[in-house]
Amino acid sequence: MKFSFFTLFPQLILPYFEDSILKRARKHELIDIECINFREFATNAYQAVDNPPISGGAGQVLMFEALAYALWEARNSHIIFLSPCGKPFKQNDAARLAKKPHISFVCGRYEGFDERLIECFGDEVFSIGDYILTGGELGALCLADSIARQIPNVLGNADSLKGESFESHLLEAPNFAKNTSNFEKKIKNLQKFATPSEYSKGNHNKIAGLKHSLASCKTQYFRPDLFRTHLAVAKK
Repeated sequence: MKFSFFTLFPQLILPYFEDSILKRARKHELIDIECINFREFATNAYQAVDNPPISGGAGQVLMFEALAYALWEARNSHIIFLSPCGKPFKQNDAARLAKKPHISFVCGRYEGFDERLIECFGDEVFSIGDYILTGGELGALCLADSIARQIPNVLGNADSLKGESFESHLLEAPNFAKNTSNFEKKIKNLQKFATPSEYSKGNHNKIAGLKHSLASCKTQYFRPDLFRTHLAVAKK
C-alpha cells in the first residue's frame, strides 16, 4: 500500500511514520509513504498557491492550478479530499480502503481548496468530525493510520483486529491487564477494583458471552446512538 500526501507541510506528516507499528510496517515494505509539496507545481514567480476567494470575505483559498498539476500526476491513485463537507470516516471505510494499492490524501489549508478540485479529481471526500482544524494533515494521518492497521501483517497478530470497537455497531468490551501478585494483595479488600472473575477461568464460550454483554452495556452508556443502530441491525 502506498500513501501519498499532498500538503504544503510535509514535515507535519513524515515524523508520524518514524516510530512504533507504522515504522515497522515501512521497514517491512508493507506501506510506503510519499509527501508531495504542491507548492512545487506553482507556475507563478513567487510560487504562490493561494488567492482571495472571488466571493469576497476573509482568508485565502488554495488555487486550482498548482494542485491540479500535482494531482494529475496521481490520477491513477484513489484520491481522497479531507473536508468538513465529507462523509464521516468509519471503521468499515478503513477496512474497504485497505484493499487499495495507492491512496492519495489532499490536505487543505487556509479557507480550503477550490471546490472544482474535488469535482475534477476526488474519488471520495471524508471528514473526521464536526469541528475545524487549521489544515487537513491531522485528518489525513488519522485515515492513513486507521487504514494501515487493516493491511495484513501490519499489526503482527491478525487476532488484534478481532472484536474491535464498531464491529457489529458495538464498542469493544472492557479490557484489563494482568496484575502483579503484589498489586493483587494490595487490592484484596477493594472489591470495586476487582476484574471480572470469568475472564480468568479459561472458559472461552463464557468469556465471549460476557464480553458481548459488557460491550453492549458499554455502548449503551457511552454511545447510545451506536447502540440504537446495533439493535436495529439485530432485528433485521
